[in-house]
Amino acid sequence: MSKVRLATVWLDGCSGCHMSFLDMDERLVELAEQVEVVYSPLVDPKRFPESVDVTLVEGAVSSVEDMEKIRHIRARTKILIALGDCAVTANVPAMRNPYSVDDVMRRAYNENATLQPQTPNQVVPALLAKARPVHTVVKVDVYVPGCPPSADTIYYVLTELLQGRTPDLTDKSRFGA
Repeated sequence: MSKVRLATVWLDGCSGCHMSFLDMDERLVELAEQVEVVYSPLVDPKRFPESVDVTLVEGAVSSVEDMEKIRHIRARTKILIALGDCAVTANVPAMRNPYSVDDVMRRAYNENATLQPQTPNQVVPALLAKARPVHTVVKVDVYVPGCPPSADTIYYVLTELLQGRTPDLTDKSRFGA
């Protein structure tokens, strides 16, 4: 039997969901018998591969780069999981939404800088007008709320999917916890 091809992706978030993923500890060894991690900020591959079975997406879609990345990922993924409150609702990244991009950039790079205040014009990706949850850009198959979701919840979701079942998170996860 071939292994399930698993990817994890980090958009505009804090990496807390990836830390919870790692908190599965020895259960990662058990999962490694059934899955092959083909892409992640935790491993080396730089390009998102084709034919990924399951992708866990952490973070909101906040930049043009995020938008392009998530569309590319969706086109290559069978089951896309919005992992955590930022992916599900845009959560903390959306706190900037009442303000214009110019106001956000000015506040971050000019008003709060003590040395050489200036708005960068390289390296920082162009922000979208609003941070958005993943499902407003691409189809999401499974929603896993939590900030971050617990290692137990992530393990449950993955093992249910590996057994061919749709995870029922009714009593397993909630927003903000």
